[in-house]
Amino acid sequence: MSEFSYKKGELYCESIKVKTLADKFGTPFYLYSYNALINNFLKIQAAFKPVDPLICFAMKANDNLAVVKALTDKGAGCDIVSLGELQKAKKIKADPQKIVFASVGKTEEEIIAAIKTGILFFNVESEEELLKINSLAKKLNKKTSATLRINPDVAAATHQRITTGTLKNKFGIDLQTAHRIFKNADKYPYVMLKGLHIHIGSQITTTKPYVDALKKALSFINTLKKDGIALEYFDLGGGFGIIYKDKNIAGPKDFAKVLIPLLKKIDLKIVMEPGRSICGDTGIFVTKALYLKDNGAKRFLIVDSGMNDLMRPSLYDAYHEIIPVKQTHSRKIKMDIVGPICESGDFFAKDRMFPKLKEGELIAIKNAGAYCHVMASNYNVRGRAPEILVKGNKYAAIKKRETFKDLVKLESIPDFL
Repeated sequence: MSEFSYKKGELYCESIKVKTLADKFGTPFYLYSYNALINNFLKIQAAFKPVDPLICFAMKANDNLAVVKALTDKGAGCDIVSLGELQKAKKIKADPQKIVFASVGKTEEEIIAAIKTGILFFNVESEEELLKINSLAKKLNKKTSATLRINPDVAAATHQRITTGTLKNKFGIDLQTAHRIFKNADKYPYVMLKGLHIHIGSQITTTKPYVDALKKALSFINTLKKDGIALEYFDLGGGFGIIYKDKNIAGPKDFAKVLIPLLKKIDLKIVMEPGRSICGDTGIFVTKALYLKDNGAKRFLIVDSGMNDLMRPSLYDAYHEIIPVKQTHSRKIKMDIVGPICESGDFFAKDRMFPKLKEGELIAIKNAGAYCHVMASNYNVRGRAPEILVKGNKYAAIKKRETFKDLVKLESIPDFL
C-alpha cells in the first residue's frame, strides 16, 4: 500500500492527511488512492503485454462509478455479473465491446439488456442458460456472442467459500457437456460460440492452480480443433491475490512468467478479469475508537463501525492489518477490535496486539478497496459509510454517507395498519 504512509507521525493517503478527511467527513469512511488504483492496473497490463489481453475490471470487487471510470479511461473493460453493474458500466460510457457478462443465474431481464447493449460476450454457465440466451436473442432478432465457462475441476489454494473451479461448486460447465455443446453449436443459431472462459477462485496466491487449469483448457482446445471447431477468445478470469498478511505471494509478474507461455500456446485473443488485484490494496477503512473494555477475561477495543461496513473478517475469518492513523508509542496489549453490531461475529480482529487508544483516536483497516463497501449492509439500521477518493492533493466524496432518510425512503406503512 505504497500510497498510504506516515509523515511526521500522521497517516497520509497520497498528499492528503487522513485525519483531515475524518474531520471533514466524519467516521467511518472508505478511502481510496487514485494513483494506487491506476498503477495496479498498469502493472498487470505491462506484465501480460506479450499476449496483449483485454483487461476487464471485475466490478463486483468495487463498483463505485468513479473507480470504474478511472480504469475505463485507461483502457480497461468491465467484467459484470448483474443488471446493476451493466447499468453502471453504461452510465460511465464504458465501451460495450469491452464488457463481458458472467454470473451463474442471469435473468431474462439481464440477458435482454445485455443483448440490446451489444456486449462483447456472455460467459455462459450452463446449457440451460445458453438455450435461454438463444431464445431471447431470437425474439429480439439480434445475434449475440458467448464463451462457455468450463469447470476444469481444479482446487485453488484459497478459502473454500471463494473457490469456484471444482465440480463441487455451482460454477461452469463440465468438459464433456461443453464438448457436446460446441459440436452442436447449430442448435443455437442466435448465439455465436466464440471461446472458453475459466475462473477458478479468488485471492489465489500461487501460480500452480492457474497452470493446472490452463493445461486442461489447452488440452480441451486442442480436442476442439481436431473436431474442426475454431475459437476466437480465451477468458482467463480473475482471482490474483493481494498481500493481507502473508507477504510471500505471487504478484502479476510471477503469474505472467508462468502463464504467458501457456497462453501463447492457446493462441487466442486473451481476456482477463482481475478485480481484487487492481483495487484491493488501494483503499483503507477509517474508523474511530469509542471504548476500551476489559471484562477481566479479555480486552475489547470498540469502534464506531461494524460487520455491516466491512464483513470479510466475520464472513471468511479474513485477516486485515490494522494501524493507528496517528503513530503512537503506547504499549501494545492483546485485544479484540470489535464493532457495535448485536452479533458475536461483529469483529475486525481477534487477539490482536494493538496499542491502547483513547476515545476518539482513529484507526485504519488496510486493504479495504475490494469486497468491502460492495458487501456492506444496513443491518441494525446503520447507514453505509461514504467513499472518498484522493488524487495527489485533491479529494472528493465519490459516494455520500447514507442518512436515515435514505434508509426509509422505500418503506411505507399500509393503510390497514
